[in-house]
Amino acid sequence: MSLAPRLIRMHPSDNVAVVANDGGLPAGTVVDGLVLAQAVPQAHKVALNALAQGEPIVRYGVNIGHAAEAIAQGAWINEANLHMPSAPDLDALPAPPSEATQPQPLDGYTFEGYRNRDGSVGTRNILAITNTVQCVSGVVGHAVDRIRRELLPRYPGVDDVVALDHIYGCGVAIDAPGAAIPIRTLHNIARNPNFADSTMVVSLGCEKLQPSRLFPDLFGFGSNGRDGDGSLITLQDENHNGFESMIASILKSAEKHLTQLNARKRVTCPASDLVVGMQCGGSDALSGVTANPALGIAADMIVRAGGTVMFSEVTEVRDGIDQLVARAATPEVAVDLIEQMRWYDAYLAAGDSDRSANTTPGNKKGGLSNIVEKAMGSISKSGSMPISGVVAPGERATRKGLLFTATPASDFICGTLQMAAGMNVHIFTTGRGTPYGLAEVPVLKLVTRTDLARRWHVLGVIVAGEVISANKSLERVGQEIFETILATASGQKTRAERLGLSNQLALFNPGPVT
Repeated sequence: MSLAPRLIRMHPSDNVAVVANDGGLPAGTVVDGLVLAQAVPQAHKVALNALAQGEPIVRYGVNIGHAAEAIAQGAWINEANLHMPSAPDLDALPAPPSEATQPQPLDGYTFEGYRNRDGSVGTRNILAITNTVQCVSGVVGHAVDRIRRELLPRYPGVDDVVALDHIYGCGVAIDAPGAAIPIRTLHNIARNPNFADSTMVVSLGCEKLQPSRLFPDLFGFGSNGRDGDGSLITLQDENHNGFESMIASILKSAEKHLTQLNARKRVTCPASDLVVGMQCGGSDALSGVTANPALGIAADMIVRAGGTVMFSEVTEVRDGIDQLVARAATPEVAVDLIEQMRWYDAYLAAGDSDRSANTTPGNKKGGLSNIVEKAMGSISKSGSMPISGVVAPGERATRKGLLFTATPASDFICGTLQMAAGMNVHIFTTGRGTPYGLAEVPVLKLVTRTDLARRWHVLGVIVAGEVISANKSLERVGQEIFETILATASGQKTRAERLGLSNQLALFNPGPVT
């Protein structure tokens, strides 16, 4: 049964509402007492009253722009007739409350995970092979293929073997200030809980980023850059005689690691051991109506259970920084939030760009007129809990609760940095559709529209669009998301895992290349 014509208004002060119906609504449709002046696509905005040129356009109770021209009641509002406002002044933000409200605990939820020596918990049992320089990527890729074919079938307790491929390590100014970000990112990716402290390293030998520099506290590396447990293979080692000798060294080390990993068993772990990374990609104007608010409810449940939730994407929260500062658990967290915004403002300015470059053609086709509107929907996935900390790019999270993990909005870079921060489950909301996935961490998909779920049924998991199409409450969908996260953390495979879909890692490197 088709949905009757419907508009969704997010806040009582809004003077626009978005079309809920699949396929949009034709010109002349009567909905909520309005007559549509023209055809309006799904998720796009309709003027609830006539607007004079320059008048604020309000959605989520926030000024998302100003009318570029006089706009009639019932008219379609999009980026063509809306001017974007300036970003909030970072020096004029309200002080956070002196004491954050403590959330009501949520007890009794568990999952089956792999307990690591450092106390972290993996949701997958994976052998990872990283490298110190891109030169060796082809060799590592060949070795990983051989390990999958020849060795992995003998170790059924191991989920996969993955190459932590990247394009860093040589021809780069590793002592420049910006170089700290990719170096610590690579260091911390290797420590992800899903790898159980078992990451192998393949080095060329002559690169700038030597193993002892990249992993000074891992694998027993000494001052000579070599280790004592076989986790490091150096291709220029004089003991290697030809390509097969290199591959044999990698496979020999891998077999030892696979033996250790295969002996690991899942154990019951409290939900407080979850470290959930969240992001959106291919967003539309329903992302902030269905998927992201429902995910925010699940995020609140994880935090109340004592777990960790990370939200990110600096440009997608920059215009709501006043809202985030108001939720900072301490004044120090508020300062950290502001400083990450300030750093990124300067980074964009140095590239002769600004936050407006974020919004994509697909976002606009999906009804998001500018980054201000997109930011309001993006922030909703963070839920309502106090923000307990800020994780700088490439750093590993050191506390629990709701964390802002500072990353660019790029899906691939955001996922890579959240993986370095220690996430063991990844949640990805989309309104336009994307096959994005990670081999290293399970990625759950939430889709904002039932039409997208029908067409992309192989890639979606939870249909948040049922908030509209089936009148499901956000609370019910949020509970479903929370329960699906627990099941996935316990080993239930995502559709991307079953299909073998994954993207390459992407380092954030603001430093120079020589």
